[in-house]
Amino acid sequence: MPENLDPLAAGLEVLSAYFVDDGTVGDTLLRVAELAKHMVSADMAGITMIVEGRPRTGVYTDPLAPEIDEAQYDAGTGPCIEAFRHQRIYRIDSTAVDDRWPEFSRDALAHGIRSTLSVPLAVRGEAMGAFNLYSKSFSAFDDANTRRVELFGRHAAIVLANSRIYWDARELNENLHQAMRSRATIDQAVGVLMAGGGHAPDEAFQVMVRASQRENRKLREVAEDIVGRAGRRADGGRAGENRTD
Repeated sequence: MPENLDPLAAGLEVLSAYFVDDGTVGDTLLRVAELAKHMVSADMAGITMIVEGRPRTGVYTDPLAPEIDEAQYDAGTGPCIEAFRHQRIYRIDSTAVDDRWPEFSRDALAHGIRSTLSVPLAVRGEAMGAFNLYSKSFSAFDDANTRRVELFGRHAAIVLANSRIYWDARELNENLHQAMRSRATIDQAVGVLMAGGGHAPDEAFQVMVRASQRENRKLREVAEDIVGRAGRRADGGRAGENRTD
């Protein structure tokens, strides 16, 4: 982090300089977790997200974090889940006495975690995840730390949203290019079948569709084979002409 700045300013400066194309969404999330951890001198950090329809610790700075979180995921309730679900901040000053989420507190204390802070990540009311900050000290997160992480979380959620938009757009662009290349190959194959078998365009296309279903292969792969064979035959014919000459 930049020197001579308070923790929040330093975290925001680093975050503002982060380019979404520097890494994947997962890379962005991990960077955000690391910044939040250093901002309040937490021992570890993680981000709760929905993965394949279930809450999971998507990224973490310490492999112990997802182990601690598993207790609340199994119970279906806990500070991280509630922060995500209700977009509210939840703080546990002592896992030894807090009884709001007994399963989580008990498991966290067993792993040496004595206080926690969970802060939502949301953009325009849409929940994207929740910060989970863990400390081995009691009452590690005071009101000032909580405000820092809350403000940082708002900016981090925007970076995360932009990262998702960027990578979604990039994936869409790549898929469109792939579809265009596939379409061109399929059109070439239709032309080959029309020239070689006297098929009408629709009939030639259906020949490929049946071959795709019969061989359990993608239509593009069938088309590539047809075009490839035609090319090899053409090359062979040219080679024969050269030998005759």
